[in-house]
Parts: sequence; structure tokens; C-alpha cells
Amino acid sequence: MLSKIPVILEKMEKEDIDKEILRAGVIAELDAINLYEQMAAMTKNHTIKKVLLDIAKEEKTHVGEFLTLLEREDPEQEAELKEGKKEVQELTGKGSVTRSASSH
Repeated sequence: MLSKIPVILEKMEKEDIDKEILRAGVIAELDAINLYEQMAAMTKNHTIKKVLLDIAKEEKTHVGEFLTLLEREDPEQEAELKEGKKEVQELTGKGSVTRSASSH
């Protein structure tokens, strides 16, 4: 279920290592979000569910931190993230992505 760092960092070009470290951080945080939200969905204990969802929310903040750093280190990544948002807006006709009714 959990991802592994997809590359051997020691074999990478020095200028790419930091970008790959940040991407591995994003992957790890997304895995954590999925794990905590899945466990929250399985438990019947309200207190456990509440804490797991709070932790998952914190992990989402961590994703934002890693992405912010990645955008600083990789201008192409920043440009493509903006392009992806633009494409979704064009396809959906909406200025921002909205949450579905089944979202937390």
C-alpha cells in the first residue's frame, strides 16, 4: 500500500536530487492521507475517527509545504501545476475545483 522512493537518489544528477526528495515527500504525505482517511472510514469509534481525520488534514498541509518548496526548486513543475488548474477550469467551466457531496 505504501509507496517507495521511485529512484535511487545516489544515482541522480546533483541538481535533481532536491526535487526528487520533495516529490518523495509529497508521495509519502499522500500515502499517509489515504491511510488515515481509510482507517477513519473503517472505525465505528467517533473519537478515533475524529483524530484520524485531523491527522489526515495535517498531512494535507504537509503536501502543500512540499509542493511550495518543489515549485521553488522546479519552475517547470510550477508552470505545469498552473496549466493543470487552467485545464480543469476550462473543462469544468468553474473558476475553482469544488468538493463533491461525498467529500469529507
